[in-house]
Amino acid sequence: MEQRDSSIAFKLAPLKKSTYSLDDWRPLGAAAKARYLDFISALEDPSVGTKILDKISQPGHDGGRTYQEFNVFSYDDRDLLLALLRGEHVITGLRHLDLQRQLPRLCSSHISRQLKRLRVHGLIKRIGRRYQYYVTEPSRRAIIAGLKLRAFFILPQLGSNAAPLALSS
Repeated sequence: MEQRDSSIAFKLAPLKKSTYSLDDWRPLGAAAKARYLDFISALEDPSVGTKILDKISQPGHDGGRTYQEFNVFSYDDRDLLLALLRGEHVITGLRHLDLQRQLPRLCSSHISRQLKRLRVHGLIKRIGRRYQYYVTEPSRRAIIAGLKLRAFFILPQLGSNAAPLALSS
């Protein structure tokens, strides 16, 4: 801004809301839009995790047959889910033989049924036309969340001397 005494001063002036000032409004609008998109992308959407946990905690159906749901409190299910989360399966994939080595108390037919159960619930997907599988990323997050909930919240609460909740009849 040039003053009457011919000195120059830099001040913020309000923009007029007309078509003549659109060129001045464009960078301001783009910056506001970028800030808003950064804010929106930082929010976490729990609906995806809720859908996955609901899916694995309900019985699965495939071809008229029902497959049992997963329970992170069950000893067998917990061991199976922990075997899925091993880092070596991220690189090479998961095979029947890998599960047989990690869960030696299960026979071959039981491992085959568990693999089918995992596929029906959408926790693993087949790699091409081979008998190898990978754990999907949403499933990996849901399994980790369920096991963390069990280990860090529920089990310590059960072991503490906290007063039990009063149940109304």
